[in-house]
Amino acid sequence: MQITYYGVRGSCPAPGPEFVKYGGNTACVHVSLNDGTDIILDAGTGIKNLGQTLISKSNDIHLLLSHNHWDHIQGFPFFAPIYQGQRNIYITPGQIDSHEYDAVLKQMSGSVFPVDYQTLPANIQIVKQPEAIHSWKIGKANICRLTMNHPGGGSAFSIEADNKKLVYITDNELYPPYKKNTDFLDWANFCQDADLIIHDAQYVMEDMPAKSGWGHSVAEEAVKLAMASRAKRMALYSHDPNRTDEEIAKIESHCQYVIELGGADLALYAAAEGLTDIL
Repeated sequence: MQITYYGVRGSCPAPGPEFVKYGGNTACVHVSLNDGTDIILDAGTGIKNLGQTLISKSNDIHLLLSHNHWDHIQGFPFFAPIYQGQRNIYITPGQIDSHEYDAVLKQMSGSVFPVDYQTLPANIQIVKQPEAIHSWKIGKANICRLTMNHPGGGSAFSIEADNKKLVYITDNELYPPYKKNTDFLDWANFCQDADLIIHDAQYVMEDMPAKSGWGHSVAEEAVKLAMASRAKRMALYSHDPNRTDEEIAKIESHCQYVIELGGADLALYAAAEGLTDIL
């Protein structure tokens, strides 16, 4: 299983020289399984560059969307494979509170985009899993989901394949002031023994309480989840769009210190655009 980060920012893109090391594109992660299966996690602006890689292939594409907030779908209209005839693209929406499961398509309509989604040449299907279904298969991979703590809802995903386990939890508030969809112990069970956890780490302690309830986690709290889950590796993800390279590096260093204090056997890094991790 190979994981490549194409977008690691939360909220909105972050252009500029102070955002080069970690990148400025919004959420998109490509998962390539050993049998060639392509799974994409979210369709933020990072999916545009991923599309230029996948356009040379002809196999099916499976897109798992955490939720419909703009930074997770805004790159989809610029994803080159949707303009390829005979290309099959299967989109699984997150468990959101509204019924707008096709928002990723309908953003390409009306006065907001010049190409209407109904004219796209690719065979694009929305695969809405029943609410009672929490796991299913994509080829040989086992996919599980759990509801995020985030305004409007959404889903976290785990992918088990090639004898490895990847967990993707973005836009998740571990300790929200509102009613939780999922508590800490359930998250720990969901992440148990993961080879890699990619988790929202948009905030630091100094951001609280001003941003409590905004639907994101403090980096240090996310690290404690990975430690409690006995995960092997963790990637800090969904970086604040105002957070410079230098500031993210300091957060990464602080989180490594937290791991050292806890005596955990956990490798940690801050996700960066273009970085590939092989499990």
